[in-house]
Amino acid sequence: MNPILKNILALIAGIIIGSIVNIGLIMLGHTLVPPPEGMNPMDMESLKEFMPMFTPSHFVAPFLAHAFGTLVGAFAAAKIAANHQLKFALGIGVWFLYGGISMIIDFPSPLWFNILDLGAAYLPMAWLGWKFAKVE
Repeated sequence: MNPILKNILALIAGIIIGSIVNIGLIMLGHTLVPPPEGMNPMDMESLKEFMPMFTPSHFVAPFLAHAFGTLVGAFAAAKIAANHQLKFALGIGVWFLYGGISMIIDFPSPLWFNILDLGAAYLPMAWLGWKFAKVE
């Protein structure tokens, strides 16, 4: 396969696979740690309204979703990419980091979670995904 097409496929696959893992873990988290009574977890306005009622346990699933979504997406991108695997893995990390920054801007969450999420869930996990892919 043409290396350029293979690299484009790596980016697309990394984003899609990482997103599927992310949303799957978020949904699983809602079953393990139910949201506050009356909150609709699929409605962004409801999420904003009920965010002050969240306990630290409510932030475990989002952190794990962000971290593992990025890890798996970066792993997939590094495995599929024809070359420059680290760059593609980190590109996935930057993509999801942008999403994390957007969420922090849009939704008030505790400072400790923002620091943990932005500092540990994206670029370090993308690097780890590249390492797990054992390429280069």
